[in-house]
Amino acid sequence: MEVILLERIETLGKIGDVVKVKPGFARNFLLPQKKALRATKANLEYFETQRSHLEALNAARLKEASGSAGAIDNITVTLIRQASETGQLYGSVTARDIANTVSSEAQKVERRMIQLNHPIKALGLHPVRIALHPEVIVTVTVNVARSEEEAKLQIEHGGAIVKTEAPPAETEGAGDGVAEVPPEAAATAEAAPAS
Repeated sequence: MEVILLERIETLGKIGDVVKVKPGFARNFLLPQKKALRATKANLEYFETQRSHLEALNAARLKEASGSAGAIDNITVTLIRQASETGQLYGSVTARDIANTVSSEAQKVERRMIQLNHPIKALGLHPVRIALHPEVIVTVTVNVARSEEEAKLQIEHGGAIVKTEAPPAETEGAGDGVAEVPPEAAATAEAAPAS
């Protein structure tokens, strides 16, 4: 299916490009979100009459996004979550969680702006891309920890701090069915008569 892009889309093209996409992508994403129009003769004529208006709107949104990008770019946000001793979260950190936290610390960020390929399910520092505008993408570091103290340690050490206890030292020969006997006990057992 061919569509006319009404805004820049990173993987497809810029405003006014006529691109061929899969029908499902067009029906389910591009057309409902008003990011594109079907490439028909009538829509091409309509787009040409609206082109200057759409480019002006895009320029205004780009200017606004560029202004707020400085406040958000390279910040670190901390999310406190419950996790196991191995660092696996009992839930996950989603785009909505990140958007709420970043919005409270800086500019208004919507969930759809967060580019998160999969939910975060482990403790540690996770870089996350935020598209304030198709041409303005910033990176935020999400620090997922069990407590504020652990979050500070993760920032200092540059990663997850997971407490792992060393297994107890095993004695040589353990597990083969033979118990190790100290030499003093062995000498006493040999000297004592069997009853």
